[in-house]
Amino acid sequence: QVQLVESGGGSVQAGGSLRLSCTAPGFTSHSCDMHWYRQAAGKQREWISFITSDGTSSYAGSLKGRFSISKDKAKDTVYLQMNSLKPEDTAMYYCETHGSTWCRETFWGQGTQVTVSS
Repeated sequence: QVQLVESGGGSVQAGGSLRLSCTAPGFTSHSCDMHWYRQAAGKQREWISFITSDGTSSYAGSLKGRFSISKDKAKDTVYLQMNSLKPEDTAMYYCETHGSTWCRETFWGQGTQVTVSS
């Protein structure tokens, strides 16, 4: 397996912004989709957004307007821009590749922590 490189997390005050990055070598050439999830302490994992191989994107309704997903095919990297952050956005954020068997079974990641203080 190949490790997803997730970065960009950190601590920020409410109202601030962060941009998370997720690098998955080969995910562009294998036409994988990329999903972002988050899990707050003591809560279930929550789906945030995805972007498909052809660039189609979708968001959880509660986050649309504050979060934006994009990708750089040349870098095999997907970004999650998070604006107007709230304390309830505090969570571990994960990216996952979806699609073919290769896409689903090649990568693993540890996530990146986002902490928003009031």
